[in-house]
Amino acid sequence: MKVARFHAPGDIRLEEAPEPAAGPDEVKIRVRACSMCGTDVKISKFGHFRIVPPRVMGHEISGEVVEVGAQVAGWAPGDRVQVIAAIPCGTCPDCLADHMTTCPNQVSMGYDFDGGFAEYMIVPVEVLRVDGLNRIPDAVSFAEASVAEPFACAINAQELVNVHDGDDVVVVGAGPIGCLHVRLARARGAKRVFLVELSRERLDLAAAAVTPDAAICGSETDAVAAVLEATQGRGADVIITAAPSGAAQEDALKMAAPGGRISFFGGLPKDNPTITLDSNAVHYRELMIMGANGSSPEHNRRALAMIADGSVPVDDLITHRLPLDGVLEGIEIVKAGSGIKVTIEP
Repeated sequence: MKVARFHAPGDIRLEEAPEPAAGPDEVKIRVRACSMCGTDVKISKFGHFRIVPPRVMGHEISGEVVEVGAQVAGWAPGDRVQVIAAIPCGTCPDCLADHMTTCPNQVSMGYDFDGGFAEYMIVPVEVLRVDGLNRIPDAVSFAEASVAEPFACAINAQELVNVHDGDDVVVVGAGPIGCLHVRLARARGAKRVFLVELSRERLDLAAAAVTPDAAICGSETDAVAAVLEATQGRGADVIITAAPSGAAQEDALKMAAPGGRISFFGGLPKDNPTITLDSNAVHYRELMIMGANGSSPEHNRRALAMIADGSVPVDDLITHRLPLDGVLEGIEIVKAGSGIKVTIEP
């Protein structure tokens, strides 16, 4: 079978590999779709401390069960499934307190286990142990199901900052996750959703798809001033920084209304992880700043359900569908920001 393997930074190879067989406590799937994200670009450029090469990349995975281990119950060949990316242990104090996203023992598909840029893949026992293999609803395609993983991360973030009816929401970053945040905020009852992005090309592409109430190009106008003007000087109830930008995090405090909730969704570069935070603004205006890190198996199930019932469409966000030998092309598209969501269909 064909696979796309990471060997070293700048060295991703399309190779032939033996087709795997399921062990007694594993499930083998035929990969039908594996979407890409910015993390795949970062891995291709810099690697990752948990990746021991060679490693098959890809963590936004959906497919069809083709083999079930003798000790695995509840699954059969032909079942359509989505696989979680971040795998909690399920037994540590964080997991038992229902904080699976902060599990210190977390492992991941495409990092610690071979991922979805392959024709066939093994779903390890670690996924099955935490109920992380999810049935795809009949109305959801494999490509749509592969987007459930990043969508699940957006659900986690918006639940943490409690986006609800009547909120004015600002989403900073017009990549695929920013587009998902815009649609999810609307589905959760937001009154208005504003999208902020530095790149005019990227902003126009995203705005045409998700039609925010205002599309603000931060390289052409003062985004903070634009948000304050749109909210009659009050500021927004929720600001989600879906971009790896310290400046965006600092601006989020300036955009926030009294009692505002801020989600630091996008992580910062590891060599520059600090910002200047106006502590008095947090203190006197009673702001809340909340991190958001990945998703749990339950978030993935909710994402599939919301795609299935149409409350958050994702199919039109998939701008590029490429075969497995298009992995390198897909990475370049994601890097350039010339599409919204890139999906590999082996």
